[in-house]
Amino acid sequence: MATSTHRTPNSTPTPTPTPTSVPEPQEEPAHQDPAQGIADDPYGTYARLRDTAPVHRIAGTDGKPAWLVTRYDDVREALANPLLSLDKSHALPGGYRGLALPPALDANLLNMDPPDHTRIRSLVGRAFTRRRVERLRAPVRRTADALLDAVEPLGRVDLVAAYAAPLPITVICDLLGVPDASRRDFREWTDALLSPDPAHPEKAKHAVVAMLGFFTGLLADKRQHPADDLLSDLIAVRDEGDRLSEDELMSLAFLILIAGYENTVHLIGNAVLALLDHPQQLAALRDDPARLPAAVEEFQRYDGPAPLAIRRFPVEDITIAGVTVPAGETVLLSLGSANRDPGRFPDPDRLDLDRATAGHVALGHGIHHCLGAPLARLETEIAVGALVERFPRLALAVPRDEIRWRPSMRSRGLRELPVTLTSLPL
Repeated sequence: MATSTHRTPNSTPTPTPTPTSVPEPQEEPAHQDPAQGIADDPYGTYARLRDTAPVHRIAGTDGKPAWLVTRYDDVREALANPLLSLDKSHALPGGYRGLALPPALDANLLNMDPPDHTRIRSLVGRAFTRRRVERLRAPVRRTADALLDAVEPLGRVDLVAAYAAPLPITVICDLLGVPDASRRDFREWTDALLSPDPAHPEKAKHAVVAMLGFFTGLLADKRQHPADDLLSDLIAVRDEGDRLSEDELMSLAFLILIAGYENTVHLIGNAVLALLDHPQQLAALRDDPARLPAAVEEFQRYDGPAPLAIRRFPVEDITIAGVTVPAGETVLLSLGSANRDPGRFPDPDRLDLDRATAGHVALGHGIHHCLGAPLARLETEIAVGALVERFPRLALAVPRDEIRWRPSMRSRGLRELPVTLTSLPL
């Protein structure tokens, strides 16, 4: 449970980053990091951390100190606590801040508190209501079927590259009105930024520069040639109503594309691997496709795409589970650990499509709950359902111990998922 004592928030302005200011990889501190091993064995590490203490001082994703919260009750409460700010102006100088982006890409919902967060979310939230997203069911299914048509003759395929990745990027780019020719580049930039290669840090810098140029050009083109798409609608809001700044407009387009792609590709890939690891659950889903909506909730709980919520900064000293965190320090809330907490979900390391999953925090909780959650659910439901229906003998094409994950604390996703395909009946 969280309590607080008053302390004046740190409102020192943050330095304006340049378009190439992406954090350089840093080595972990010399002392033993309690979260060491989390990249290789995340859920085993989470279990050890939960058993040891509810809050730990660790090295964040850039090597700088952060407070990691691991137990379900504490994580869920903290997600909705207004004393934990997303605004980086509350961060202590020199502390962990997450991705560094130019202002034109950084003025997004992941760095905002009310009232700005409320204003901007209300402008775009109407595009992601369950009712409006449901209208996309038929187009998403057509996209899934077309992708499966293309891979069926191959017999063996990397399901991430050939299916899990192109499906969400096609859907979100269609929604925003991004030209077909730009989509492959965008996937490469996103991967370089969110799963950086420590051996080639320059790729992340180049991706930021390329994205900035891409969105600048895209917005200019949409102003000249508006269409029936979400980005044209947001430009109209900006230019006619002046309810968005230019940086907010560009940052919002950036966030929708990034989140619409990144979370969903990993959720689809992780879900398919989980089913292959649990053949009885796969058979049950294949025999009863009506279970798909509930299955998607269990996929999110079991192995969701975001191990951590976006970093937060206390605006005043705050106590979380008996641990006092000073104002301005970085708090990381482990969604992955909370969803595997046996105090909330019995036998949490087992995929169970009949599980009561209400209350899982895979896509957040409170006012910062994932804006695109209804779309991610729809895409995953259709992607998994169409795949299982088309290829009832779907199987891994390599030994299970050869499957590799992306080396990232920020996202939980597969490098690739080699599978064999056959449409022959069982």
